[in-house]
Amino acid sequence: MAQINLLPWREEHRREKKKEFLTQLGGVCLLAIGVAYLWVQAVDGAIATQNTRNSMLNTEIGLLEKQVSEIKDLKKKRRELLDRMKVIQDLEGKRSIIVHYFDEFAKSVPDGVYITTLSKNGNIISIDGVSESTNRVSTFMRQLDDSEWFADPNLKSVVAAPQHGSQASTFQMQLKVVLPDDDAKEE
Repeated sequence: MAQINLLPWREEHRREKKKEFLTQLGGVCLLAIGVAYLWVQAVDGAIATQNTRNSMLNTEIGLLEKQVSEIKDLKKKRRELLDRMKVIQDLEGKRSIIVHYFDEFAKSVPDGVYITTLSKNGNIISIDGVSESTNRVSTFMRQLDDSEWFADPNLKSVVAAPQHGSQASTFQMQLKVVLPDDDAKEE
């Protein structure tokens, strides 16, 4: 039988297969590198796009926060103006009240009672005066109590004052000022 030496052919076939394998391996590596490069570029592009969006959103948020602070300032100014307008309206509406207080007070003071000091602190009026007799002080207190503009007259002290007359006395009194009910005025 003839002997055929197949070793060189096998060796050559192995070299061709190895070369083909290395070529395919190089192609796959180049393809993998290309895909990886494209993927990295896509991710970098997405990150850059998102950073651009974030910076735009931060800019818009800053503008909106500025507008919100301006709106808060305007609301505060509006509230202050409304409060001022209310105070002015209250003052205009109540400016005649002091006239009513003095008018009612003058009507309540009987003959023989002289007021020396009149002071107001909040809703409390303090009165110092001289009376020809204690009966006149009692009448003064009753008339103040009957008034719809005053309430709770409270006599603090009565001291004899012979320098003003034989039955004269000085007195100190406190009373509250009140606004009469609108319902009582209408009836």
